[in-house]
Amino acid sequence: MKRNDLILLVLLLAAGFGWLFAAHTLVSYKGDEAVITVDGKEYGRYPLSEDRVIEIGQSNEAEIANGTIRMTKSDCPNGLCLKQSPISRSGESIVCVPNKVIITVSASENAAVDTMAE
Repeated sequence: MKRNDLILLVLLLAAGFGWLFAAHTLVSYKGDEAVITVDGKEYGRYPLSEDRVIEIGQSNEAEIANGTIRMTKSDCPNGLCLKQSPISRSGESIVCVPNKVIITVSASENAAVDTMAE
């Protein structure tokens, strides 16, 4: 084995370990429930498996459809929460700052195991 062969082998091994580390770190689990908080207090928990429309106070509305949740109505001035894509992965969130509404997707331990088995 020559010096260049050894360098190539080390680079390939490093790239392989880097890819494995990135794949393991970037895995996000499909969530099974949406947690809605208003002004820091839990407003409710809703399963993503049941399609429904959720009225959040008088100013906001969220919709669960096809295992995702999105904001469908808000009276905030800029409407950024309405422009956010639907979310379904654990840890994702939609935030309406003016109305102090946060929607976060969470996964139970069983949901994470099921997702890894897929």
